[in-house]
Amino acid sequence: MTALKDRYIRFDWAIKRLLRQKANFDVLEGFLTVFIGEKVKIVDILESEGNQQAQDDKFNRVDIKAKNSKGEIIIVEIQNTSELYYLERILYGVAKAITEHINLGNTYQEVKKVYSISILYFDLGQGADYLYVGQNDFVGVHTKDHLKISRKEEGAIVQRFPSEIFPTYYLVRVNNFNEVAKSPLEEWIKYLKDGVISAETTAPGLREARQKLQYYSMDDAERHAYDEHINAVMIQNDVLGNARQEGLEEGLAEGLAKGLAKGLEEGLAKGRDERSLEIAKSLLDMGMAIDKIMNATGLDEEQIRSLR
Repeated sequence: MTALKDRYIRFDWAIKRLLRQKANFDVLEGFLTVFIGEKVKIVDILESEGNQQAQDDKFNRVDIKAKNSKGEIIIVEIQNTSELYYLERILYGVAKAITEHINLGNTYQEVKKVYSISILYFDLGQGADYLYVGQNDFVGVHTKDHLKISRKEEGAIVQRFPSEIFPTYYLVRVNNFNEVAKSPLEEWIKYLKDGVISAETTAPGLREARQKLQYYSMDDAERHAYDEHINAVMIQNDVLGNARQEGLEEGLAEGLAKGLAKGLEEGLAKGRDERSLEIAKSLLDMGMAIDKIMNATGLDEEQIRSLR
């Protein structure tokens, strides 16, 4: 019974149905605290792109957009399958979030820091790590020093690194995680990949998740909806996986066929050339004029003269 009790729902479903509720902010706050590296307090959940997706895309991509106590915007997105130009899309999403949350007439001082956390269940590209962080940094071409920007805050001029102002991107490559979970970050990745939360966890948010993300704490209707969601994700992954495999096999077969055809063509051409040279040599030995040998064999004058 313990194994049944300790079954936890996927994080994408939690984001879609549970973590938008204020009573469950502590789970999301713990998750963000671990990834961003500082205590996060959520004050509001904002309208996100995921709330407006077409029905057939909802099981593929889920996102949530929150505002913290510092007025910063945090976007968490879960992507189940591969997507062309994924980085370009999250760049657009961040830019859109910046422009949506500054009022016309405000100064640029009102532009808020944005964090974008992407939890990815597909192979984004080459790279051995399971977590990549991208920030803007301005480095001197000759001096190699890191530029600091002067800003006016609360009446005083302070120095800030551009990374404190520009968006920060986190790419979590879930399928690349194969470690023993020892740190709070690793415990979170373990849950995202395998749905496992240790009973002894002290990771922020996971302690609360053990209580609030229980599969068997949902009513029958909610469990049915959740099971349908999981089935949809699995079916989509199977379809795409089969399509990729079939594409690979077709590509290999086509490449093999083209290679064989090219090899045969080159072999025949080489055979024809060798036979033409043999005939030309015989005709040359018989004293036939070079121009007539050219007409008979299709060889050029230089090729024929080289046979002497």
